[in-house]
Amino acid sequence: MTSAAPTERVPASPDLIKVWFRFVPREGWLPYDTEGLWATRLSEDTARVENAPFLQDGLAEGEVVRFITDADGLHWSTERVQASGNCTIRVLPVPTGPLGRSPHAVHEHLAPYGVSGEVFSQEFPLIAYTVPADADLKEIKMLLRRGRQDGWWHFEEACVTDAWRDAQPPPHGR
Repeated sequence: MTSAAPTERVPASPDLIKVWFRFVPREGWLPYDTEGLWATRLSEDTARVENAPFLQDGLAEGEVVRFITDADGLHWSTERVQASGNCTIRVLPVPTGPLGRSPHAVHEHLAPYGVSGEVFSQEFPLIAYTVPADADLKEIKMLLRRGRQDGWWHFEEACVTDAWRDAQPPPHGR
């Protein structure tokens, strides 16, 4: 078993626990089959996810998951019990593009829309962004598509909502 171990935020509260997720690694992608995310314990077996996943698809920050605790004290997610309405979008800067490998440059473009994110590592500047449910989804989608078209970054929609799917930017930008 190989776990993703990006630079992590340090827990700021005793209620924060690490909840682990298992998945099948994607061919040609990072060779991990588990990912641990910080979560606020809500009950004996539920917790609210507190950061965006780099590898686990179908999950966004703010969602409530049920978990079991194994004999080693690790908390393993078993199901999502409440959606947050947030989306997870992953952005990888194109090293030869106008922004280079800079996660900071990517963030400067997305920050005005209220998104927040974390960088996997300096060597692999993948950014996992949380797009809040109340963000301007049309504008964010338009910016992401333009950035991909202009060679700034690649992006993937790791967890999206119906509101995200329904938000259609103008066909030719503004």
